[in-house]
Amino acid sequence: MLESIDRRALAALVVAFFPIAPAFPSPQDAWSGHQLVSPNVRRHSFAQALPAESAVEVTAVVARVRIVGTAARTTLDVALRNPGGRPAEAELLLPVPPGAAVGSFQFEGGSAEATATLLPAAEARSTYDGIVARLRDPALLEFAGLAAVRSSVFPVPAGGTQRVRLSYDEILVADAGRLDYVLPRTASLASDVPWTFAIEVQSEAGVATVYSPTHRLTRRGRGTTTVQLDVAGEDAREPGPFRVSVLTGRDGLSGSILACPEIDGPGGTFLLVAGLGAGRASARPIPREVTLVIDRSGSMAGEKFAQARLAALQVLEGLRAGERFRVVDYADNVAAFSSEAVVKSGDSMAAVRTYLERLTTGGGTNIGAALDEALRPAPSAEMLGVVLFLTDGLPTVGEGSESGLRAKIAAANIHGRRVFPFGVGDDVNAPLLDALASSTRGSATYVRPREDIEVAVGSVFRRLEGPRLADLELRVLDPDGRPDTTTVRDLLPARLPDLYDGDQLVLLGRFTEARRLRIEVRGRAAGGPQVFQVRADLAAANPRNDFVPRLWAARRIAVLMDAIRQATGDGVRPEVAAADPRTRELADEVLRLSTRYGVLSEYTAFLALEGTNLGSWSELAAATRRNLVDLNLENRSGAVAVNIGRNYNDQVAAGQVNLRQSYWAANDQRVAVGGQQPVIGGLALQRGRQWIDGQLLEKNESGALPVADVEVRLGSEAHRQLVDELVADRRNDLAALPGEVLLRHRGKIVRLVNDGGGSR
Repeated sequence: MLESIDRRALAALVVAFFPIAPAFPSPQDAWSGHQLVSPNVRRHSFAQALPAESAVEVTAVVARVRIVGTAARTTLDVALRNPGGRPAEAELLLPVPPGAAVGSFQFEGGSAEATATLLPAAEARSTYDGIVARLRDPALLEFAGLAAVRSSVFPVPAGGTQRVRLSYDEILVADAGRLDYVLPRTASLASDVPWTFAIEVQSEAGVATVYSPTHRLTRRGRGTTTVQLDVAGEDAREPGPFRVSVLTGRDGLSGSILACPEIDGPGGTFLLVAGLGAGRASARPIPREVTLVIDRSGSMAGEKFAQARLAALQVLEGLRAGERFRVVDYADNVAAFSSEAVVKSGDSMAAVRTYLERLTTGGGTNIGAALDEALRPAPSAEMLGVVLFLTDGLPTVGEGSESGLRAKIAAANIHGRRVFPFGVGDDVNAPLLDALASSTRGSATYVRPREDIEVAVGSVFRRLEGPRLADLELRVLDPDGRPDTTTVRDLLPARLPDLYDGDQLVLLGRFTEARRLRIEVRGRAAGGPQVFQVRADLAAANPRNDFVPRLWAARRIAVLMDAIRQATGDGVRPEVAAADPRTRELADEVLRLSTRYGVLSEYTAFLALEGTNLGSWSELAAATRRNLVDLNLENRSGAVAVNIGRNYNDQVAAGQVNLRQSYWAANDQRVAVGGQQPVIGGLALQRGRQWIDGQLLEKNESGALPVADVEVRLGSEAHRQLVDELVADRRNDLAALPGEVLLRHRGKIVRLVNDGGGSR
């Protein structure tokens, strides 16, 4: 049974200070079984004096977050394991946000003297420094500037487990209808403690949307005033702080701006997040007119076509009363269930079931003619035209070139239908499908050879439930409402998507001047035109929003990479593509953004390889160009091309940072880039026991890495001063890397020597 020590503040959340526990033991004292553990540092880093088989370790953490109004309670269930042969006492250390107040501390079999002590930021920093100095391990310096909770846990039984439950409370500061929550966690890629997250949000003002820039949230339940979400599967393995932004509001579009200043300039990057409340203005969805385009070529015969037929029926059954549909089928030639869209009814559904049942497969693949027919009719008045387009092969009949098909489709889509392609299997032209989707406010989906077409189509169609706002456009205004054409640059996506039920708009861009603006969003709702405004004070840009520039760079890199991808079709020769000045310019910018903001892909992962010469920018740029040209020239279709397409779709719409730099490889597995560690403001690349600050690479043509101006060793006074400065610059995660770190700091090249070594 859990013994509880309840320290809740009564009238308001006030930091509670508990009797200070005895000083942390030295590593020598750890032989008596008194150990230090934390889920936020390298395993066994606090137990270096003990054999690994005797060290208490954290095996799992379950985080539950409940936000009610502006009050947030975080409850952490921490599982400990003692593999040793005798009971052990553990000192648990957890970084927490400044201003947090311990709510309760519980563990199995706890004694009355058990304590949970909240250390404010300055005292926590002193504790971190003391542990780092004694253990010669800098890992805790990642959390310098944060408060910490320290607790004593006894016993952790021999060969057994112990479960600790700690809760703390905090008041979240409201910013124009937005609440920001942060759970401090290590961004170290070497951390292997599994975490689980669940979050519940309640607001009397209504919950418009809940957005996380760090972890993909899955919605479990939603009401007008309550939302429940969690982080599932592989997404829960993503390291780094768990961040959540809550936008409140019942009616219309609720939006807010998160901005981050540039380190060395007057501008910066911003993220606009917006969601639709469940109020009157957005309650009624825009009716849809759905056109299903089904490939019945010979290669679709058998199970694939049976699944496609079931997928079509699933979509048609899912239409609401009054919505319209049409079925177009194609092989060498094109046929259709009806010349125009028909209203869903009992009679029309019975007729289309019979039509689908009688379809047979055979012949080639006339993609151009099929899309021409699907896009030809004008949608019914006030309806949103949506095309679900299935294909399992390359165009073999009619127009066959990529450029010709892109031009043909652009000319045919005069009514602005949204096209959502489904590439079934590997024999599809992935660049063409992605271009088709991105030019029509759609998105491409790739159905792998062993996946079910019906499941894939059904998943996308559920996401298209209840269109709320269509034809979105954005205008930037000054505080007086006049158009501002100079402050905002490089908006991504350049063309705003439609918003469906439960969707959130995540828009990223750059700003050239820190000033006040109004962002106006116009769209078409079921009841007519809608106009919303979001006020932005870019002068309040906060360096703590360091995820914003990384997300902007990820999307920008995807756009640049795809520009080269689209230009390398139709049999362009490698030497011609590589020599094209546009290719050189685009590839060089991909490399610059990758090293500046720490975003790697299948084209730039070579930067983290041990043999890569980081001392020659021109060599790195040439390698980037070769990868971009060669990979895309050789892979217009096939498994590699499909996975390049999947990576593009993930990155061009990136809403969460990808610290592991994972991407889809040819074997349909997601692989993470090793030998690298994202840090605030960029990237660190590993060479043996040395980490290289990515900021040192740009335009370096010396053939070697820069020589350090100064060397700083862990434990020295110069080291403490350097950490203070890195904390002020919000780059102290560089100081937490093990071994040696070569970094640029305030105009100097610093060689930081962190004794203790090891691989992070």
